Amino acid sequence: MYKAVVIDYSPKAGDMAQKVEEKANDMLKDGYALVTMSITGAAKAILVFKK
Repeated sequence: MYKAVVIDYSPKAGDMAQKVEEKANDMLKDGYALVTMSITGAAKAILVFKK
């Protein structure tokens, strides 16, 4: 099973990295592993997880 999550607007790379790390750790607790991610031109990130 796959799940996609959007990280809200975060124009600073350090802040984006922290948000991605936090979400990945939270999802790992539920049995999901981060498969891939993409950053949009609007400074948002799309994370794809697999269970």
